[in-house]
Amino acid sequence: MKTASRIRQILLLVFAVGLGFLAMFQMFMRVSGNVPREFIMLFAALVVILLVFVIVAIRFQPHANLTPLSIVVLLALIGITMITRIDEEEIASGEASAVGQRQFIWFLLGLGLCAVVLVLVQDYRRFRRFSYVSMVIGLLLLLSPMVPHLGMTVNGARIWIHFGSHTLQPAEFAKLFLAIFFASYLFDHRDRLAVGGRKMLGIRFPRLKDLGPILVVWGVSMAVLVVQHDLGTGLMFFAMFVCMLYLATGQKSWLVIGVVFFAGSAYVASRMFTHVASRVTAWLHPFDNDVYWADGGSQQLVTGVFGQSSGGLFGTGLGQGMPGLTPLGNSDFIYASLGEELGLMGVIAILCLYLVLVSFGIVVALKIKDGFGKLLSAGLMFSMAFQVFTVVGGVTLLIPLTGLTLPYMAAGGSSMVANLLLVTIVIIVSNGANAPQVDASDSQFQQEALEVIRNAQKEAAAAAERGQAARRQQRAANTTAAVPAPSSRPEGEPEYDTEPAIVRTANMPLTEGYRDPNAYQGEDPALLDLGFDYSTYDNPAPAPSSAPRHAAASAASSAASAASSQPASFPSAKKGDESR
Repeated sequence: MKTASRIRQILLLVFAVGLGFLAMFQMFMRVSGNVPREFIMLFAALVVILLVFVIVAIRFQPHANLTPLSIVVLLALIGITMITRIDEEEIASGEASAVGQRQFIWFLLGLGLCAVVLVLVQDYRRFRRFSYVSMVIGLLLLLSPMVPHLGMTVNGARIWIHFGSHTLQPAEFAKLFLAIFFASYLFDHRDRLAVGGRKMLGIRFPRLKDLGPILVVWGVSMAVLVVQHDLGTGLMFFAMFVCMLYLATGQKSWLVIGVVFFAGSAYVASRMFTHVASRVTAWLHPFDNDVYWADGGSQQLVTGVFGQSSGGLFGTGLGQGMPGLTPLGNSDFIYASLGEELGLMGVIAILCLYLVLVSFGIVVALKIKDGFGKLLSAGLMFSMAFQVFTVVGGVTLLIPLTGLTLPYMAAGGSSMVANLLLVTIVIIVSNGANAPQVDASDSQFQQEALEVIRNAQKEAAAAAERGQAARRQQRAANTTAAVPAPSSRPEGEPEYDTEPAIVRTANMPLTEGYRDPNAYQGEDPALLDLGFDYSTYDNPAPAPSSAPRHAAASAASSAASAASSQPASFPSAKKGDESR
């Protein structure tokens, strides 16, 4: 990458860190009047880790675009500022809370882990080698909360596992592994899935036997919904797969089928599961008194809506609102807390940051030539866009609440680390997209074709070597020849003059072609050494038909003895003998 572009990216990162520090400094000065020493140390550690991250990226991902890192850092610091703001409000009311400090530590650990990934995975195509391993790991992570004594239920959803005092949300990491598997599977089977069946209403629908993959993913999503009571995770996986399926095949019919399955499952879930039905009721009748005070009703939703409305256009200012009144204002409803203190303009700016981040992933997918990289980058960014849409839509009464959290901003170490890894994978893909194409063989398809050609050349060379060895053996066998063997014809049986002479050669089949004397053009040096008389062989004297066969053999022996006792004059070699 050009030096000027790299300098702009580094300056943008410095601006993001400075703006985040300024926001946190302003919040602390308005709430408590001083900045705690712990946060100053955390900011110093952030600068060091980001410096290491940039150096590692330049060294091992020289063509990667680091612009999304600046966006992620700014979003994370704004989110940590708001979480810490709510902590300070709880501390003022006599409750000990350090969620913001823990979130900052998870942010630093996630950046360090991403730097390690940049070193270990220098080529995104390595992920494709472990596609089915990724599927197994993703499913195990997705279903791990159902293991007894390991999973735990939080707010009605069994999507957590605990290790002592620490908890983990494995579905966040399962999203990454399943995205890798989806990209690899759809890239390998895109041609079969693109084959259309009957055409209806201008759309060609797939064949029934090709619906297997989408049925499997839909079944897993419904299983997550039924067993874990988690509506958002199941819908996110299903939506991500349908999007990647459409990108892989280009068939609009998959979108239609996905929407039908999505709407059908949502309707059935609202009728069969009480936790889904309560969310739908709270969405449809949020200001109903019975719904507001009901268990799992609309109180949280209405409080968040009023918090956003109190912020107005420009907000109350950091540290001057009351975001702590909204339940889960630092996690599920952090968007409402941000809307209260930053106002409508502030949350629009945040949504624009998400839009730029998603657009970056789409541009990388359009730029790269490899189909696997296209699907991986687009699929990961679509999952983030879907997650942001469902969170913002749920808080603003556009759609029912799904239980998902806002990436990089909501409290939660699992979500923070997993989404940092997500953007790191996209950065690695951008390294491949921006790498200079020195030779046409850089394309993966052409590399595979060249590999096939090389293998064919190796096979041809081996076959030629085997053929040469066979010809050498044949020439060696041809040098060992014998005179015609005595006939086994019974004594007294007439011998016909038209019977051709037979020359036997080792390992040579006894066929009429070898019986024909005209098949041998020229004189064999081996027979010359044995004293064979070609003049006698080429012009055999007719034997009397009444003579026995052994008499002819005796005459041939006598002629051979006479020829060996005196020098014989042989005819010159005929043309073409050199080829023998």
